[in-house]
Amino acid sequence: MSDPRQNSDPAFTPASADFGMATSATPPEDPIVPNYVDQESRIQAPAKTNTLAVVSLVASLAGLLTGFGFLVGIICGHISLSQIKKTGEQGHGAALAGTIIGYVGIALSVIAIIVVIVVVAAAATMSSVSG
Repeated sequence: MSDPRQNSDPAFTPASADFGMATSATPPEDPIVPNYVDQESRIQAPAKTNTLAVVSLVASLAGLLTGFGFLVGIICGHISLSQIKKTGEQGHGAALAGTIIGYVGIALSVIAIIVVIVVVAAAATMSSVSG
């Protein structure tokens, strides 16, 4: 006959006889309570935006309104694109937009100057012919 103190269930493990003595097992973590220390250590400061990229965009947009600033936008845009490539800063889109707007603005300005010169020359020719 088998001993009644033994359990035939294979998953059964007998209770420890330490009666409250400290064990080396660590208590399980509560899955409901988040670990804020780990989350705070992963937060990083936002990346810095290149100042010349912002200057490039603002100068080019000001050039659209006033007619001046396109050259500053182009120069600052190229310098900032170079700096962004080296440092990894933010602002690539602003620098690119400032540079493109600057080039388009200068092209439109040159076309406008040529049109004004042609119109003035044509007006001068018409007035000398009729007079």
